[in-house]
Amino acid sequence: MINSERLADTFRFLVGIDSVSKQEGNIATELKKIFESMGAKTAVDEAGKITGSDTGNLVIKFTGNQKAPPLLLNAHMDTVEPGKGIVPVLKDGVFTSSGNTILGADDKSAIAILIEVMTVLKENNISHGPIEIVLTICEEIGLLGAKHLDMRLIDAKYGYALDATDTEGIVTHAPGANRLEFKIYGRDAHAGAAPEKGINAIVLAGKAIAGLEIGRIDRETTCNLGIIKGGVATNIVPSYVNIKGEVRSHNSEKLKEVTNNIISSFENVIKNYQGDSSNGLPRVDVIVEDDFSCTNIPEDHTVVTLAKQAAASLGRKMITKITGGGADANVFFSKGIMAGVIGTGMCDVHTVRESVKVDDMVNTGELLLEIIKLHSTGH
Repeated sequence: MINSERLADTFRFLVGIDSVSKQEGNIATELKKIFESMGAKTAVDEAGKITGSDTGNLVIKFTGNQKAPPLLLNAHMDTVEPGKGIVPVLKDGVFTSSGNTILGADDKSAIAILIEVMTVLKENNISHGPIEIVLTICEEIGLLGAKHLDMRLIDAKYGYALDATDTEGIVTHAPGANRLEFKIYGRDAHAGAAPEKGINAIVLAGKAIAGLEIGRIDRETTCNLGIIKGGVATNIVPSYVNIKGEVRSHNSEKLKEVTNNIISSFENVIKNYQGDSSNGLPRVDVIVEDDFSCTNIPEDHTVVTLAKQAAASLGRKMITKITGGGADANVFFSKGIMAGVIGTGMCDVHTVRESVKVDDMVNTGELLLEIIKLHSTGH
């Protein structure tokens, strides 16, 4: 039932609309028109005012004609940079960009699939229960759209986020994450004439970092310090340095423990400084942000059993997966909504080598159709 040519055309159309984070207004307008033309009711929430985007999250509701709990379907409208002026190239059934930008399959392959699935449902008069499509903004810069989603617009308690690669897997376990920022303040001085009068903020940062275990801590936990900025010139003792990083873990206690260990390392370096510590220097300001919570969907939850049954009906496999990444599904989980993450086939995302096979998008569309059919009949 999935029309591969139409799906490809829809995808081509969507990636031609620039929608980098905080600039999703144009694509939201087009999507609103498309779904309303199918008979859906739409709403745009106020998340844009909070995130700085030129639009809010787009919520699309199809009432359906079968009694069933509402089913959530999710994708995000924003892309990463370089994501302006995308020229999609289709060759041998594979979409790529022209090479100077990302492709935007993350996550417009998902949106194209959702449009195609709803089109097929309508044109074939296929019975289905209530469907709530949530298209978020600013996912790529911290899941901000989902975090500020107006939950009064949502009735569904479970569903699927289309935001992964594997078309035969469903992500049911994802880590929680903390974002960390350290601002170390030292004292500037001439590096050649009077270095003893300075307090080198970069050296203090180096000592703190040297005492840390970075990378994979164990099978559940990782941490990374990814940004360090400081210094003005080689002949000036640096008075300030900024370090940003993260901790992720599938275990909330380990997340807290590793976060606290990193904080302690920075604080102890300042506390144990042996030089002139007048005027409150050196000092460190610590900022910890709860980025997103863990996702842990039980194997026997409807989201899992429904996806596995749908795949089996199509003669395919569907395995539950653990990921180290975060998605809107993490935020939904913290709000009481179980959302398994399924793939669209997109590969090498966030790079100019990004690609997606039309056949993979078709496969996900077929899977989603089968899920919706089974869901409407109580599978």
